[in-house]
Amino acid sequence: MAHPGDAPAASHAGGCLCRTFHERRLTHRHSHPRPMRIFWILLKKELHSFFVSPVAYVVLALVMVLNGFAFRAALSVLENAPSEGSIVSWTFHAMWFWLSYFFIFPLLTMRLFAEEKKMGTLETLFTAPVRAWQVVGSKYLAAVIVYCVLWLPSLFNFKFAHWISAGQVELPSGAMRGAYLILVVMGMFNLAIGCFASSLTSNQIVAAIISFTLSLMHFLLGIFIMVVGRKISDTIVDIVNYFAATEHIRIFTAGLIDSRPIIYYLSMSLLFLSFTHHVVEFRRWRP
Repeated sequence: MAHPGDAPAASHAGGCLCRTFHERRLTHRHSHPRPMRIFWILLKKELHSFFVSPVAYVVLALVMVLNGFAFRAALSVLENAPSEGSIVSWTFHAMWFWLSYFFIFPLLTMRLFAEEKKMGTLETLFTAPVRAWQVVGSKYLAAVIVYCVLWLPSLFNFKFAHWISAGQVELPSGAMRGAYLILVVMGMFNLAIGCFASSLTSNQIVAAIISFTLSLMHFLLGIFIMVVGRKISDTIVDIVNYFAATEHIRIFTAGLIDSRPIIYYLSMSLLFLSFTHHVVEFRRWRP
């Protein structure tokens, strides 16, 4: 037989169950933060570590000095042959540019994983609810952001030359867009190589050497074609030029935007990041 107090009791029990379920959801939400929230926390940590250490400022000073030399060399070329090419093209073909370009990647990436493994902080990090892709992605994206910041001062070189010459030094908009676009995607590729190199060892010097060697080997493809291009078939030249950084720089600084090199560099970046992820995941579970 039903009693008058049964319905309120059932209602009260249902309310308790709802509150208990809601409390469990909140507890679960706080104990297991969303993946992207963890990623952004790690990214902020990596950016902070970059900008509080002297490495970023040393690299910035090095890049600014060498880019200044590259810019001056480009101006000298244009003074002697003003009708051949633009200041953008000559700047990004100068020896000083390539010298600064190759030293950026080892210096930015050598410490990413190597230092953490040497200090034992990577193992400590993985005791938290953190996934390998979050660690790899945050370190890589932080390096890409710092890399892009390093090239911002070079924009002022071009703007200053255009202003002080009263417009006599032309700045082709297509060449500017193409140059910095290819610079970013090439940088993403080489930074991914650097991340992979750093994940292989706990020695920063070894990581820097591996990164520099792999980036240099990629660059030498273009030099190889310049040296022996006339002695081999056009088909081989076309195939090698598809991968050659020097050829990509030549095309993009002429204001020609080709999607194939962009797809190539982005694909290779993802490939090396997947290699890095596998290495980090393996080391995480290795006894």
